[in-house]
Amino acid sequence: MRKEPQPADYRPDTKITEIAQFIADPVQAANFPAHELRFRNARWDRAVGLASLSDADWVQHFGLFEPLPDNLPQPLALRYHGHQFRSYNPDIGDGRGFLFAQMRDGENRLLDCGTKGSGTTPYSRTADGRLTLKGAVREILATEMLEAQGVYTSKTFSVIETGEQLVRGDEPSPTRSAVMVRLSHGHIRIGSFQRLMVLEQPAALAQLVGYCLAAFPGPPPPADAPGRDQPAVILLHQVAERLADLAASYMVAGFVHGVLNTDNMNISGESFDYGPWRWLPQWDPHFTAAYFDQTGLYAFGKQPEAIRWNLSQLAVALRPLAESEPLIAALDRFGPLYEAAMMRRFCWRLGVQQRDQESDAALLGAAEMTMRENKEGPDAFFYRHRGGRGATGDLAQVLADYEAIDAQPHEYWSDGAPETMLIDEVETLWDAIAERDDWAPLYQKVERLRRMGGAFGELPAPQGHR
Repeated sequence: MRKEPQPADYRPDTKITEIAQFIADPVQAANFPAHELRFRNARWDRAVGLASLSDADWVQHFGLFEPLPDNLPQPLALRYHGHQFRSYNPDIGDGRGFLFAQMRDGENRLLDCGTKGSGTTPYSRTADGRLTLKGAVREILATEMLEAQGVYTSKTFSVIETGEQLVRGDEPSPTRSAVMVRLSHGHIRIGSFQRLMVLEQPAALAQLVGYCLAAFPGPPPPADAPGRDQPAVILLHQVAERLADLAASYMVAGFVHGVLNTDNMNISGESFDYGPWRWLPQWDPHFTAAYFDQTGLYAFGKQPEAIRWNLSQLAVALRPLAESEPLIAALDRFGPLYEAAMMRRFCWRLGVQQRDQESDAALLGAAEMTMRENKEGPDAFFYRHRGGRGATGDLAQVLADYEAIDAQPHEYWSDGAPETMLIDEVETLWDAIAERDDWAPLYQKVERLRRMGGAFGELPAPQGHR
């Protein structure tokens, strides 16, 4: 959920070392020919006590990967398996990234600095372990837009151009290269559990469950939930709550992740790893982001079902530690949790107070119908009707009993048009960099997105959440 990061002291906490012997391999970063700092997240460096680093020191740590003080002495490439487009693949893992550091923020959350494009690892297979500069720019844009829209997302922490020319089959080559660091609430995936189940390592599986419960604490299961005192069951309940909210956040944002494989599902419920993403140009449940998703498995409207399917694979992976009944009970909560999250997030983004379930469901239905009839995307719809303004027909009738949440509306709502992240603008921003090495449009876009996030304000926590 979008929160304004607060300054904090640097507090390293290498908790991953408790389980590193069965979940990670020590690796070395690539030796890059150049290190030019292109993006430094000045909102989040202060939240983990690194705002005082000079740019030169920043490059030493996040380009040359000199260890941070009292942190991991060597990067760790994480091991995992995963279902990729519903086909199980045991031959994956961190192939072009690693865990570089862990620290606490001001809210005592354990955060990871993980890389993308930092070189080859034992899991690279035939790949070069590199990241294109365009890929890094796209990740900046995706994470900044999602953070502004209240989606629980990783943060693009650093991008350093590395001076190599990369050849890629799906974009003009050769192209520029970069190494990126993301700040995120952990990198433990559903695929991390799948690997230990397949390898028949129940003791390690139980230890990983304990690590996640300690590293990513959450509320207990409902009082009537079977097996509610069992660690594996507790974890599945917590992940069900988080992933139901994640699915709703994608839908309300009009965002299509594109590759919702089990190795891309974080146990913390945090969205991460942005490849062929898109935002909807108009409301269309069949819209896909990846050109290779030929069956539409991860189309916009199928994302809740895809995320729920991934959750079921976590339940399967936890089966060596718990009976089926309590795991199924946790899975069965996903649907109602998703519906509740949809209503809470929808009303928040529209800028109106929630009412009762029946009214909120009618509002969602009228809004979707309005977008379909007007061939309109969510960004335009929510902007045009912020606080219930400008509605006509059935939508106006439904909104008549809703109260606006903005006592003093932010000036953003008077700009005349919303910030968007459609593919044409993404390409225009990249062209300025590729053709003229002009980074100003990108930086200006980031600032506008952060201003938009301020206009939305804080997203209310789920009822009963603690």
